[in-house]
Amino acid sequence: MKRIKTLTLLSVFMIGFAFIGWSCKSGNASSSSEMTDNPFFTPSTLPFQAPPFDKIKDSDYKPAILEGMKRQLKEIQEIADNPDTPTVENTLVPLEKSGRLLDRVTRVFSSMTSANTNDTLQQVQQEVAPKLAAHHDAIFLNDKLFQRIKSLYNQRDQLDLDPETHRLVDFYFKEFVHSGANLSDTDKAKLMKLNEEEATLSTKFENQLLDGTKDGALVVDNKTDLAGLTPAEIESASQAAKARGLVGKWVIPLQNTTQQPALRSLENRSIREKLFKKSWTRTELDDANDTRNTIKRLAKVRAEKAQLLGFPTYAAWKLEDQMAKNPSNVDSFLAKLIPAATANARKEAKDIQAMINETGGNFKLQPWDWNYYAEKVRKARYNLDESQIKPYFELNNVLENGVFYAAHELYGIRFKERHDLPVYNKDVRVFDVIDKDGSQIGLFYTDYYKRDNKSGGAWMSSFVGQSKLLGTQPVIYNVANFPKAPNGEPTLLTYNEVTTMFHEFGHALHGMFADEEYPSLSGTAVARDFVELPSQFNEHWALYPKVFEHYAVNYKTGKPMPQKLVDKITKASKFNQGYALTELLAAAELDMSWHTLPASAPEQNVDAFEVSSLKKDHLALPQVPPRYRSSYYMHIWGHGYAAGYYAYLWSEMLDQDAFEWFKENGGLTRANGDRFRNMILSRGNTEDLATMYRNFRGRDPEIEPLLKARGLLKN
Repeated sequence: MKRIKTLTLLSVFMIGFAFIGWSCKSGNASSSSEMTDNPFFTPSTLPFQAPPFDKIKDSDYKPAILEGMKRQLKEIQEIADNPDTPTVENTLVPLEKSGRLLDRVTRVFSSMTSANTNDTLQQVQQEVAPKLAAHHDAIFLNDKLFQRIKSLYNQRDQLDLDPETHRLVDFYFKEFVHSGANLSDTDKAKLMKLNEEEATLSTKFENQLLDGTKDGALVVDNKTDLAGLTPAEIESASQAAKARGLVGKWVIPLQNTTQQPALRSLENRSIREKLFKKSWTRTELDDANDTRNTIKRLAKVRAEKAQLLGFPTYAAWKLEDQMAKNPSNVDSFLAKLIPAATANARKEAKDIQAMINETGGNFKLQPWDWNYYAEKVRKARYNLDESQIKPYFELNNVLENGVFYAAHELYGIRFKERHDLPVYNKDVRVFDVIDKDGSQIGLFYTDYYKRDNKSGGAWMSSFVGQSKLLGTQPVIYNVANFPKAPNGEPTLLTYNEVTTMFHEFGHALHGMFADEEYPSLSGTAVARDFVELPSQFNEHWALYPKVFEHYAVNYKTGKPMPQKLVDKITKASKFNQGYALTELLAAAELDMSWHTLPASAPEQNVDAFEVSSLKKDHLALPQVPPRYRSSYYMHIWGHGYAAGYYAYLWSEMLDQDAFEWFKENGGLTRANGDRFRNMILSRGNTEDLATMYRNFRGRDPEIEPLLKARGLLKN
C-alpha cells in the first residue's frame, strides 16, 4: 500500500490545544529569567513567526508548556466570569485568541517528539501528557464557560451571523458536549481521571514503540546475506550500523509497518524471515518496550470513557462528529470491499505460490515471501522491477519537478528555497510559498530522511496555523522516513515513496490554502474521514502524463523515462491490489474491533483478541497480515486515529470520485485547480463537509471509482 502517512496531523478541538490539555494547579510559575530567556514566551520575529530553532533548547519546552497552560486558564476564567450577556465578540473571539503561548510551544514540541526526539524530550512528554489532558478538561468541563456557549448556540439562528461564525458557534457547542460538558460534577471528575490515564498510556505507548522499533532493527553479520539489495542500499545499511557503533556489520532499520521494504529484494529466505519477525514482534518481547499491557488498558479506559459520556462504545462516541457518523456505517462501507479484496488476495497468493514452485522453491508461501515473489510475478507479467524504476526518481527532482510542478500547474503557486532560517536538523529544507499573484502564502519545511529518533511513517503538520483573526499565515511541514543514500550519492525512491511525497504534499496544500477567520476551523481542522481527501487526491498527479514526464528523468543521463517503461508502470498499477487492500482492511477492522468493545468487557489478551477479530471479519489470511499489528499500531494508540483508520478508505472513495470529475472536465488545468482550491482546499471546516463535497462534485460521492481503481470492478 502507498500510504504510510499523516501520523501526527493535528486534528485538535482548538488551535492552541495541540495536545490534550491540563489544569493550573500543577507546576510552578516560571521565573522572570525563564520568561526572558525562553524563546517561546514571545512570538518569533522570524518571517511568518517560524520557530527560532537556533535558540530553542530542550530545557525550554516544559517551562513554556506550564506557563502557557497557566496563562490560558486565566484567559478562560476571564471569559467565563464576564457578567455581560454572551456574544461572539466577548466569548468566542477571546476563546479563539486564548492560549497563544501554549500553541507556540506545543506545535514545536509535538514536531520534535515525533521527528527529532531524545531522552529528555521523551521524559518531558511523559510528565506533561496527563497535565495537558487535565488542562483540556479544565476548559471543556468549565460549566460557566459552557453556559455562555450554550446561550449563543440556542439563539444562533436569531443572531446576524455570517456563515463561518455560525459554524463556529455550532462547532464549539458540539465540541463541549462531546467532551462531557453536560455531565454531572461527579461524572466530570471521573472523566478527568480517565482522560489523564488515557493521555499517560498513549504517551507511554509512543515511547515504547519508538524504542522497540529502534531496538528491533535487523543486524546482519555477513554482507552476503544482503544479496539482492543494491550497492547503495548495502552501503546505507553499513552506515546505519556504524551510527550505532556496530563496525563491520549492517543494520536494516524497521519501518512502521508490518512488511518492510527490503523484503522485496532480499534473496536469502532465512534473512527475510528474520526481518519480518523482527518487525512482527518488535513490541512483544516481554521487555520494557512490550506495549501489550499498555494497549489493553488503553482500550479499557476508552470504553469506560465512552460509557460515561453516554455511548455504547468508544467508536460510537468518536464517530459522532465524523462523516461516517457511526460504527454501523463504517461496517457497511468496509463490508462492500472485503469480499472482493480477499478474493483478489487469494488469487494473487496462488500466482505467487506458482512462481515459488516454478523457481525451485520447496516451501509454502509465508508473509516474508510475499513481496519478494510478488516482484518476480510482476517482473514476469510486466517485465518490470524496482531497479528499472528508481534511477528516474531522484528525491530532489521528484520534489521540485514533480510535486512542486503539479502544484504550479494546478494552482499557480511557486516555491523558492531559502537558507537563512534555522532548522532542527541539517537535512531539513525550507521554501517560500509564493501565490499566483506574487504574494507569499507562507513557508514549507521538508524532513524526508529516516532517523532512529524519528517516529515511523510520514506526516504533515504546521508550526504556525492560518487565521485572519490572529493575523497568522501557515508554516507547514512534511516528514517522511526515506532511507538516505550514502554521502555523495543521490537518494532514489521507489514509486510508492514518490506517491507518499505527493500524498503528504496534498495535506500541505490543505494547510497552505487555508483562508479562514477562526483558527479552530482553519485548514486541516476537519473530520478524519475528510482530511485524507486532499492528500489522496494529490497522489493522482504522480502518474499524470504531463507531470510524470516533467520529473521522471534518469538522474545520470537526464533522459526521460522511456514510454515503454511508463506503460509498464501504468499497467502494473493495479498489480497486487488484493494484498494491498486486504492488509489495509485488516488494519481498519482491527481498529474498529478494539474500539467497539463495551465497558463491560474485560481487559483483552492482545494476541488472542487480534486473531479472533480478524477471523470474525473474514480477514484472517495467514499470508496477508494486517498493515499494523495491535502492538505497534501507532495510528490508533498514539496519533489520533482511534476508531478512525477506516478514514483512509472513506477518503479514497471521495478522492477517486473527485478525480473522476477532473477527468470529465479536462484534467490538469488551472481552472480545475482553482475550483478545487476555492471549494475544498481553502474552506477548512467552515461548512458541513458532505455539503462541501456535494457543492464541488454536483452530487454525493459514489463508490464505483474506488472499486475500479482498486481493480475490484472492470473499467
